[in-house]
Amino acid sequence: MNYLAEVWLNGEPLGTHEGGHLPFEFDVSGKLRREGNLLVVRVDGELAPDRVPPGGASPNLPEITWDQQYPPASFDFFPFAGIHRPVMLYSTPSEAIADLTVRTTVNGAEGRVWVKLDTTAGTSGTARFLLQGHGGDVRAEAPVSGAGVETELRVPGAALWGPGAPNLYRLTVELVRSGEVTDRYSLPVGIRTVEVRGDALLLNGKPIYLKGFGRHEDFPVVGRGLAPAVVVKDYALMQWVGANSFRTTHYPYSEQMMDLADRLGFLVIDETPAVGLFFAEPGLERRLNLCRQYTREIVARDKNRPSVIMWSVANEPRSKRAPAKPSFRALYDLAKSLDQTRPVTLVSDLWVEEESFEFLDVVCVNRYMGWYRNPGQLPAGVATLSNDLDQLHAKFGKPVIVSEFGADAVAGHHAQPPEMFSEEYQAETIKRHHDLFHTKPYMVGEHVWNLCDFKTGQGTRRVGALNLKGVFTRDRRPKMAAHLLKELWRER
Repeated sequence: MNYLAEVWLNGEPLGTHEGGHLPFEFDVSGKLRREGNLLVVRVDGELAPDRVPPGGASPNLPEITWDQQYPPASFDFFPFAGIHRPVMLYSTPSEAIADLTVRTTVNGAEGRVWVKLDTTAGTSGTARFLLQGHGGDVRAEAPVSGAGVETELRVPGAALWGPGAPNLYRLTVELVRSGEVTDRYSLPVGIRTVEVRGDALLLNGKPIYLKGFGRHEDFPVVGRGLAPAVVVKDYALMQWVGANSFRTTHYPYSEQMMDLADRLGFLVIDETPAVGLFFAEPGLERRLNLCRQYTREIVARDKNRPSVIMWSVANEPRSKRAPAKPSFRALYDLAKSLDQTRPVTLVSDLWVEEESFEFLDVVCVNRYMGWYRNPGQLPAGVATLSNDLDQLHAKFGKPVIVSEFGADAVAGHHAQPPEMFSEEYQAETIKRHHDLFHTKPYMVGEHVWNLCDFKTGQGTRRVGALNLKGVFTRDRRPKMAAHLLKELWRER
């Protein structure tokens, strides 16, 4: 639901949930009728300064308006409201599996899968663990008392997970009492490690370079509603181009999208909905509490996915006010307390002024040289970018990902020499940025903005209320830049 959901069953309120894109649930035990049940969900999508992401025009809060667009959001995509993902009713036994946490390590040729099982209160009996796949089964069992149990499964000659080799095992956990299985749950497991070491991002101990996109869950007619065929199509396009990664800009994507990332071997920077965050009163503490909630919810949902290699706690925050740095320190510490196995970042357009890069694990920055800066002057813009990147690395000494760059292109509009809004100019912008990045040894990734054109609010910079920076059109037709990226990314 996006944004604020209120839920009733047969006229009785079940509860509320604030924030879009992440799952929530209510217990309906004892509330269901034998027949004739009515579930009602009211979704409030109003933009307001004390919500995350914030919005709502205010002359006293210029930080939350973007180019005077309508609707008045603090972000450059359309604020679709409503029920975007499936609503389900499911049952569990009284003694049940409440949660599973899986972490993997590699020791030589041996993979190690650590599993923490949480159960509902009062559960007793035995927990059975079975890991299947790639030539053998690994089993373990342990008694369950109260809070649950932990175990480690050792896999000799493990088939590691990664791009090009998305090897998945099947982990099945059973609760058994008096010889009867009382609950069972299965999930895919990819054995892999992620680490930042010096200027490198390592996957399974080897340097990895991210090639990919920002993307939006956006398509004609359905807006941000789940469209499985579009999910499949977008993966096919990314594979065709040669991408190996994407960032969930600027909110968690559907579970169906994430499932395919695991299966197809895509690397994902998983981002909370904290886009356009600002640090002025009123509502500062409320917004921070929502960001804490989102961080807990995204880690709880995606912690077991091999595709997720990094958490992003925000995109392009207005970080110049004093409360920004301690706020992001609190979110960083929270993410690390929930999951110590992945790097944590935020994506900024402030560059060296983003003080939070002092403690974040990876530096992710957005820069539109030759477009918003040095418009029409690509050589000058890229020269400035080169100097800016060196300054950024000199100050923070960490691996750098340029997480957004690109230019708008009207499909079918051409110019020679290349001019802004032509397909040639977009392609030339991407080519010059790509070539620069590969001269910088501290660069570990490039994400083009955007995979596809997408819907925005109305504004003077958005012809047809569209952001046209996609290398594919909104209905998934390639522009010149898509063909160029296919050449560039398949070379490396």
